[in-house]
Amino acid sequence: MAPSKKKHACSQPCVIPGGFTELPLQFSSDSSAQHRLYVKEHRVRAERSSHRPLDRTLFVLNVPPYCSEGVVKELFSQFGSVQSVELRDHPGSSQESGPKLSKVFKPAAKQGFKVGYVVFQDSSSLKEAKSHPHDEPLVVCTEQRPVRTGVQKWIQQYQQSFIQPDTLQQMVDSFMVEYDKRKEEVAERQRKEAEQQEEEDEGWVKVTRGPKGTKARPHSEAANKRALQKEIKKKKRKELMNFYTWQHRNTQKEHIAELRKKFEEDKQRIALLRAQRKFRPY
Repeated sequence: MAPSKKKHACSQPCVIPGGFTELPLQFSSDSSAQHRLYVKEHRVRAERSSHRPLDRTLFVLNVPPYCSEGVVKELFSQFGSVQSVELRDHPGSSQESGPKLSKVFKPAAKQGFKVGYVVFQDSSSLKEAKSHPHDEPLVVCTEQRPVRTGVQKWIQQYQQSFIQPDTLQQMVDSFMVEYDKRKEEVAERQRKEAEQQEEEDEGWVKVTRGPKGTKARPHSEAANKRALQKEIKKKKRKELMNFYTWQHRNTQKEHIAELRKKFEEDKQRIALLRAQRKFRPY
């Protein structure tokens, strides 16, 4: 009875501190050395991405260099249908800024251990992968799925590096179409921002009807700051207009006073000329 209990204990999954489950990995069936993968359910609440659903994504650590995305997909397909596999040098968000580049235009991938995100079609597949027995290693290279290493891998990579001119032209054309589309979107956004800024400078506010069912946004600190700056700018503009009005009114007063002064001087000059007249006809 003792051996059966020991065998039953070894068939249980191995869970290490941190919530990771240890999965043994073996390159081939006749290989004596084993590798360890550490898997855990992906639970990053801050990442709101549809590419990595929280209930169907498995986070994998310590992926060896000879395991490509296709190999990882085949390894985890025994637990259920795999939707997608993503291998990265470091854990991070799946959102990439800029246009999506083809593998031809991307820099060469770093050779080394990677982290992976395996997305299953069903959440039960994720639970089955986490409950995989510790004494049943995952085999990488089989007769149905041969994996090349060493010189054979280098030769295969060298042969795959050559691309047909037609295929390359299609990649370039699709990239340029996407680039032009993004450029037009940026230009349209800049034009709208310029119009909005011009309306704010003139003191006009453009009111438009939003989409049906949208809720009003709460006042944030940034929105309050922008409103305060707008009020300060409007107050300064009003003070400047009042200053110009006062200056114009003051100039008019000075002009009237100068005209009155000249009128009085002319009256005195006329009176003096009349007093100095020598010819008196009567």
